[in-house]
Parts: sequence; C-alpha cells; structure tokens
Amino acid sequence: MDGHPGQARLDSGRARSRSAQRNVRAGPGPMPGSNASMKGRRSSPTRRGASARTLRVIGGMWRGRRLRFPPSPQIRPTPDRVRETLFNWLAARVPGARCLDLFAGSGALGLEALSRGAAHVTFVELDLAAAGEIRARLAQWGAPEAAVERTDARSFLERQPTAPFDIVFLDPPFDSKLLEAAAARLEQGGWLADEALVYVECPSDALASVPAGWMPLKAKRAGEVGYHLYSRSARGTDVE
Repeated sequence: MDGHPGQARLDSGRARSRSAQRNVRAGPGPMPGSNASMKGRRSSPTRRGASARTLRVIGGMWRGRRLRFPPSPQIRPTPDRVRETLFNWLAARVPGARCLDLFAGSGALGLEALSRGAAHVTFVELDLAAAGEIRARLAQWGAPEAAVERTDARSFLERQPTAPFDIVFLDPPFDSKLLEAAAARLEQGGWLADEALVYVECPSDALASVPAGWMPLKAKRAGEVGYHLYSRSARGTDVE
C-alpha cells in the first residue's frame, strides 16, 4: 500500500532541494565558445604562410642562419632539398667564384654561394622590399664581397659587364617568359666566363630554352620545379 499523499509531496520536494544544492555546488557548465569549453579541443594549426617567409642557409660558414623575404607571390624560393642538391653539384666550383643571382627574390641562392666561399655575388632584384632584406642580411652577416642591384634583369643585362661571372643562377618567375631572353643576353653580352656554369629553374613540365652552345650537365625535378645545370664549355664539367 502506497504512503500518504502529503508525505509523497514532502519527499518529492526534499529530492528537488537536494538536486538543486548539488547543481549550486558544481556551478554552471561552461558557456559555448568559452576558454573552458575549448580546453579539450586542439588548437588550430599555424598557417603555412607564417613560416613560408623564412629560409635557412644549408651549408658553409652561415649554416643554419635564417633569412627573411617578403610574402610576394612573385617570390618563389628554391626549396631546401633542391638547393642542397644544386650545391652538391657545384661543390668544387663555388669557392673563389664570381656569381650572379639574376632573379634574386629571397636571395637564397646567392647567400648560399657566399656561405660556401664564393668570392663575390651580385644580386639583381626589382622588388624594393626583397632587395632591402638581402641588403640587411649582407650587412648583418658581414659580407662586403657582394652587391645588390635594385633593377629588373633585362635592364641589368643591357649594361656592359665589368667582369664575367663563373656561376649564374637563372630562376625567373615561371609565368614571366623571361628565361629565353635572359639566357640569350647572358651568352651574347659578355656576362659569362669561358667555363661558366648556369643553373636554370623552370616548370617541371617545360623544356628550358637556352643557347645552343650550353651543355646540359645535370637535370632533376621536384614536384612542379625542374632544375638544370649547364656548362658553357666542355672544360667546365667538373661537377659532382
């Protein structure tokens, strides 16, 4: 037989009171979007762009140093793995060489050459911010054996060279259509030493348009990048 109706109402009220007391002691739950509600969630990953504006020098006296460059879509730095391969190819030729980084961008190729003992590097870069960053790194790292020319490659190559270059880095923007004209002007304008080496980057699905006398020594691809090393002379083939 059930208990008295009044007693049932009393018991029910006591149960509600105990439940309310427990809720008060526990406190209210976290509000959606609050720090507490987010505590167990993973933080969002750092955007790729935040680290895409720095590179490191791979070898030589500046190995491991970081260099910055502006977030311009026209600046497409040579990837670390490609630079490592390139400078393995050039290992015997960089020390004491005069180098030209014609479409310098980040300056990574020319700075890597200086780090590995190049006698001189001329950087040619039109972008004001990019040229400023290269100058800042050269000053910070104490590299008097370098020059930064803030101009476009075509205008630079219309000058008369003061001395020929032993190694040229030729890495124009892929959509610029400047590779063929720059290569021709290098050959015809007296910019290259007799045994000069020329490094060329271009889309991996395209053929590099270079003067007929340039001998292909090395070629590889890394994703969308095709990279090639040419010699201007059969005597200039002492690469790894």
